[in-house]
Amino acid sequence: MESIFHEKQEGSLCAQHCLNNLLQGEYFSPVELSSIAHQLDEEERMRMAEGGVTSEDYRTFLQQPSGNMDDSGFFSIQVISNALKVWGLELILFNSPEYQRLRIDPINERSFICNYKEHWFTVRKLGKQWFNLNSLLTGPELISDTYLALFLAQLQQEGYSIFVVKGDLPDCEADQLLQMIRVQQMHRPKLIGEELAQLKEQRVQKTDLERVLEANDGSTMLDEDEEDLQRALALSRQEIDMEDEEADLRRAIQLSMQGSSRSISQDIPQTSGTHLTSEELRKRREAYFEKQQQQQDPPGQLSQPSERPTTSSGAPGSDPGDAMSEEDMLQAAVTMSLETVRNNFKTDGKK
Repeated sequence: MESIFHEKQEGSLCAQHCLNNLLQGEYFSPVELSSIAHQLDEEERMRMAEGGVTSEDYRTFLQQPSGNMDDSGFFSIQVISNALKVWGLELILFNSPEYQRLRIDPINERSFICNYKEHWFTVRKLGKQWFNLNSLLTGPELISDTYLALFLAQLQQEGYSIFVVKGDLPDCEADQLLQMIRVQQMHRPKLIGEELAQLKEQRVQKTDLERVLEANDGSTMLDEDEEDLQRALALSRQEIDMEDEEADLRRAIQLSMQGSSRSISQDIPQTSGTHLTSEELRKRREAYFEKQQQQQDPPGQLSQPSERPTTSSGAPGSDPGDAMSEEDMLQAAVTMSLETVRNNFKTDGKK
């Protein structure tokens, strides 16, 4: 298919594209076709002048625009016919009575030129296969032998004028190559307008998709930021709760220690301004422990002399102050403080 010459539509130069696709090369330009059109206009003017240059028909003819070309690039069938005469080719109307009487099968011809209003295109046989070389298509369209007659009949129903090209066409590379091989077409070419519309639609869809993706990315970022904020607030609340719990615990211990201090100060005489030795402190702790033991004994029972607590090795007579660690002492102090607070609450309640 790449070896087939196929000019695509530019402006209204379909007559030029039709001729070059037929001849399979850049044989004609707008300038050359315009020259042929001007020549035809001059021949028509000379024929009209034969009736008299002062006649009404002649003056009307001069005022009318050219019938062989216009500013858009359109050329008449006369221009196309004269251009083909240069190559010894002529055009015969396909549906004329003269041609129909010949009863020629279309597949036995070599090429056709089709025209509807101001559009021209070529249908040509290259090698052993037919191709629609319409310049409005994105590429050559393969036409089977069985479909050719139906295709031409369809064009006639749509209002096309079909011309059979008679004569020997110039040799071309595509015709020689396709004499040896046959091609297959998987996808038929589209009209150039349809392709442009499809490309435009694809660009619009792509743009819309990009907008949606950008919007989704933005909302995703917002969602992630909100989640991070919620996590930060939750951690902050946890820290505040822990701080509150610690503060409550410190206040409870402080109150307990204050109550314990008051109780101890009532039970143990203070010696202000005097530095107590470790031996004196030990004796006071023993006295306090014995008093606490006596308070816990039920009434009516004789309190037994308290035995000194054993040390960790089990030997009696050891100093309890020496055996207790600072942690044990703190725990005992807290316990005593709590008991003192409970006793104070009970006393206040009885009062």
